Amino acid sequence: MKKITVLKVMAISIICASAFACSNKQEEGSKEKEKTSASSVKLIGKYQFENPPKLAKDIHAAMGSSLLHLPEDPDHIFYSSSDRGPNGELTVNKEERRTFPIPTYTPAVYKIELSKGKIKVADKIQLKLPKGSDPITGNAFITGLPNFKETDEAPYDATGKKVLSYDPYGLDTEGLAYNPADQTFWLSDEYRPSLVQMKKDGTLLQRLVPAGLETDFKKAPLLPVKANLPGDLTKREENRGFESVSITPDGRYLFTMTQSALINPDENSRITRILKIDLKTTKVIAEFAYISEDGRKLGLDQSDIVVSDLFAIDEHSLLVDERDTASGKEAKFKKIYKINLQEASNILDKDKEKGKTLEQMNAEDQKAAGIKAVAKKEVVDLLKFGYPFEKAEGITLVGNKLAVINDDDFGVTDPNSKTELWLFQLP
Repeated sequence: MKKITVLKVMAISIICASAFACSNKQEEGSKEKEKTSASSVKLIGKYQFENPPKLAKDIHAAMGSSLLHLPEDPDHIFYSSSDRGPNGELTVNKEERRTFPIPTYTPAVYKIELSKGKIKVADKIQLKLPKGSDPITGNAFITGLPNFKETDEAPYDATGKKVLSYDPYGLDTEGLAYNPADQTFWLSDEYRPSLVQMKKDGTLLQRLVPAGLETDFKKAPLLPVKANLPGDLTKREENRGFESVSITPDGRYLFTMTQSALINPDENSRITRILKIDLKTTKVIAEFAYISEDGRKLGLDQSDIVVSDLFAIDEHSLLVDERDTASGKEAKFKKIYKINLQEASNILDKDKEKGKTLEQMNAEDQKAAGIKAVAKKEVVDLLKFGYPFEKAEGITLVGNKLAVINDDDFGVTDPNSKTELWLFQLP
């Protein structure tokens, strides 16, 4: 069995200055100029998920919300998760409504094999409760429906006219990580946001949620819940919770971040928070500021710039998948960065300055607060390779090879859409 080797570390010579920018409120800060050229990164393979199983008319099975390679597996074996299931939007009575045409769909993790240009499913692992029955499915398997009426977007049936029941155990699964220390998976959830631990057979073990949600989860007694994440995370933009999760190779630390900046209290900040969690205690021990691309310079709204995945090379170095929300010729930005946390400020419980939140601070405020963002360096520009998909949502390393996968959202928008895994050789 082959073990994953550590990515050859690229020298980082310039650390981001403490003055950095948020759209409308902050000025552009310094960023490393050196970039990995397209000529030094090579695209060495494309693999397509052909003929995915049909779930309903114009809806097929899907994966691609994450990508993971286990250190003990051969290089051609990966894992990828689905999200909450087929969903879309309809306008009914001049109101945009979220529809769930298959409300009993259970989120799943797929074990996949790459062979002759194709993605083949070796195993499908559905998420299930450790005991008892889910109120929607009537069995151990959970759904991808929202949790609570008071705080979540209302789920409608396929017509957009009938409100479906909420599921306190429902998960909008996105990122996927593996802890070699205890051989369990962790998934990130966009709803709360939250994190869930899972056995290899799909049995959920526990859920981590933001502080202040203890009362809400008394409605979900079948799964242990710890409300030990920062309470500010409840200020996430709707459906912009945790999109990413990764664990260090030694199994000591977990990293996650929201898909975009918190509404804290304003929108359109460029600052997204990275959390570092000690897996022995499941408590957050550090928080770092990550600065996303300036949407204005690309002619985009800042909300069109999102982070879709992380990969922890070690405790201090991570890869970040940052992109826009367009596809094909309309796409302007899809890049993989390497970041360094060593000289970044730990802003846990120190993210306010003279009454301003981190998301409201300008460069002077940040300097006064002694806040430095993470150092950031481009590794791959996907658009230089003609990447056609909107949702490049999963990244992982196998030695010095970078794998990237897209999510085609079950073909709800386009029944002919495909999921592909692209493999790059790094220098």
